[in-house]
Amino acid sequence: MANALAKKDRMKLPRQHMPEVAPEVRAHNFEEVNLGFDPEAAEIESLRCLACAKPVCTSSCPVGVDVKEFLARILEKDYLGAAAVIRRDNALPAITGRVCPQEDQCEGDCLIGKKGEPVAIGHLERFVADYERKTGQIGIPENAPATGKKVAIVGSGPAGLSAAGDLVQQGHQVRVFEALHELGGVLVYGIPEFRLPKEIVRQEVDVLRQRGVEFETNVIVGKTVTVDELLGEEGYDAVFVASGAGLPQFLGVPGENLNGVYSANEFLTRVNLMRAYRFPEYDEPVYDCRGKDVVVVGGGNTAMDAVRTAQRLGARNAFLVYRRSEEEMPARLEEVKHAKEEGIAFRMLTNPVELIGDERGWLTGVRCVRMELGEPGADGRRRPVPVEGSEFVIDASLVIIAVGTSANPLVQATTPDLKTNKWNYIEADPETLRTSKEGVFAGGDIVTGGATVILAMGAGRKAARGIHEYLTNGEW
Repeated sequence: MANALAKKDRMKLPRQHMPEVAPEVRAHNFEEVNLGFDPEAAEIESLRCLACAKPVCTSSCPVGVDVKEFLARILEKDYLGAAAVIRRDNALPAITGRVCPQEDQCEGDCLIGKKGEPVAIGHLERFVADYERKTGQIGIPENAPATGKKVAIVGSGPAGLSAAGDLVQQGHQVRVFEALHELGGVLVYGIPEFRLPKEIVRQEVDVLRQRGVEFETNVIVGKTVTVDELLGEEGYDAVFVASGAGLPQFLGVPGENLNGVYSANEFLTRVNLMRAYRFPEYDEPVYDCRGKDVVVVGGGNTAMDAVRTAQRLGARNAFLVYRRSEEEMPARLEEVKHAKEEGIAFRMLTNPVELIGDERGWLTGVRCVRMELGEPGADGRRRPVPVEGSEFVIDASLVIIAVGTSANPLVQATTPDLKTNKWNYIEADPETLRTSKEGVFAGGDIVTGGATVILAMGAGRKAARGIHEYLTNGEW
């Protein structure tokens, strides 16, 4: 059905608010914060779409979701049809509807957003994906006839899962190898339950399983089996390396070896995969946060996840320390808003210079220096400069470092003819994602460095196209 409202009337409709759990409640549990649209809110929000002749929202989406068409299906109350439209291009809609930074992608280019607030495309994607999931009527795309070709995918994060969905649909036999005991990669070990429930990830993986994708956990490619063995005796025709950028970076300041210092990767993995968020049902596999002061260093989404997690684990004070101003934080605006509502203490223009400990080797505080923004650096951002004589100490029993990650090194270390750059990321053709080794493709964070879920999924789709072309014509 066409949108019945005139364009000027659509532009007057306010953006619908996503219901949320109250901050004073959610700050003390791991239940999902956002509650989702009901059908009425979804239909009103869909009415706001201007149905552009050339929808830039779709061209701004790394996986190319047909936004205009799925919103039209919502207006027809055909929610399952809307979900099927999304699944043509997006293997994980219930996930991206929750964690994709739409404000920087589809919503960022929404035409109505030029004069007001953009259409809440992410909230609508979540609505139809959740509707589909709750009915159990998943719109599974039909697979092409079997090609007899086998593809191995290294890593079950967003890049690997996205590639698996496209490749199995093209008729190839696909097996995903995951190093950990649970599937989903960063989706399960890195993103907290209150932002992305583990059950959502499991159900999306189950859909891929129903589509024919095979999964094997506890396989560390580079140790359990090498890439050469996959292409040799294991009989795979192509390998897609999507192992991520899971090697944590640290500050390089004195005291980082003290007890009570974590990388954000380790902290979130212990909470998410080892069930610390379900204490006391599970023994808490992290240093006890209850009644203690916790400092998280960083300004991205991972830092936000870590500090909000520490708060929920019972921290007396949870501080976010960032060396630039709030305006320059790379974290999503929604995450910043939620953190502030939950009582997180922001310490902007502040940089740790030393971690202080007691005689037993336990952390007691963070020595910091105040910063001011100087001239722009090579990346165009104003560089933070220390303010002389401004040192001070934040008392803390736990510090979590969330300043980025680098390439997971295992595959590169055991595949000598795989070309890497000076940072040990795998070099891959930007269009086909072919590497220097015939039959091997690579994409996602292992190529680009840490990025968003949806960009990794876009790389997975691109890799699937490159792999399909290679398997079809045999040319390298």
